[in-house]
Amino acid sequence: MRDVVVLGAGLHRFGRFPDKSLPDLGREAIENALDDSGVPFKDIEVAYVGRVLAGMGAGLSVVSEMGRTGIPVINIEMACGSSTSAFREAYLSVATGVYDTALVVGFEKMQRGLIQIADQKSYQTVMGLAVMPASYALQARRYMADHGATAEMFGQVSVKSHRNGALNPYAQYQTAVTLDDVMNSRSIADPVTLLQCSPTTDGAAAVVICAASKAAQYKSGRLAHVAGWATGSGKYEPTGDSAEGEADTGEIGRLVAMAWERAGLGPEDVDVTQVHDAFAPGEIFSIEGLGLVPVGEGAQAVWDGRTEIDGDIPVNTDGGLLSRGHPIGATGCAMVTEIVRQLTGEAGPRQVKGGDAHVGLIQNAGIGGMNILVLTS
Repeated sequence: MRDVVVLGAGLHRFGRFPDKSLPDLGREAIENALDDSGVPFKDIEVAYVGRVLAGMGAGLSVVSEMGRTGIPVINIEMACGSSTSAFREAYLSVATGVYDTALVVGFEKMQRGLIQIADQKSYQTVMGLAVMPASYALQARRYMADHGATAEMFGQVSVKSHRNGALNPYAQYQTAVTLDDVMNSRSIADPVTLLQCSPTTDGAAAVVICAASKAAQYKSGRLAHVAGWATGSGKYEPTGDSAEGEADTGEIGRLVAMAWERAGLGPEDVDVTQVHDAFAPGEIFSIEGLGLVPVGEGAQAVWDGRTEIDGDIPVNTDGGLLSRGHPIGATGCAMVTEIVRQLTGEAGPRQVKGGDAHVGLIQNAGIGGMNILVLTS
């Protein structure tokens, strides 16, 4: 397997753009990524595209905005994890020597309101679990009972994320909020309030990757390397002495262990993290699952400011899904973009550790699996 680097990344601002088409959004993100990478589009050998709601052939329509060069354009759908899945496939194609350069693109235009994640006749729908706020709220209630956390601790996640989003010119929401604002916003699924929910969003993100041995042809200086990855879905494990069991709740821990093994690193090495905070409790569950804090201590870590930009475990420095926005096909690529900016010292006012970050961790959940990525500088 060859060493693979991220040469460039680019975004179209996340938000609501009713007058713009998907090709409009995607073209801007791709142009920004190509400019950042120094790679002309004619040198791109393959494109992997993450999209969910866009319909048949959307990837080709967007990538063709840059020209028709005959490259394969491969569409990938894994709900919110689509563009990290696209990134993984692009990485593998370059690491194994099939291609030297690859473009990864994610995009989405979304309608307002809750997203149904299961068929109308499924057991999830019958049980009221086919909308994500209900699932997160039930987990949050159990967490509060088990660990003595408060609703305000979950609310603090959103306060931190919006503070970070105010520093990000590409974020959907660029205004800080107070804890009172969060807690007094409309209840969605107790204890989750409106400001603890990620918005439905329009947006696009793109990344250019390259074999490290070829990178000097295009760009010099500090680059982000793909050090480790893992992907997988939930696993059924029998528990106790009987043959009956329950779904494994340790999916994130199992996958991050695989990623660390590939990278030769561990949670103690992490300088900056992007987690899938579709709803505020998700950040707390994720930092525990990733091993950044012990189980039961995530809420307190957020409350104590440890996940802030200047904390010891900075999380979602660009505002995360809660403030940057969550155009589901583009979210994963946006997470990669922020980690690349942090590792190359180009995050501006969001920069962690005085520009001396060397290990970035990404956790992006989707329907059909979760993706973990480890990038290093």
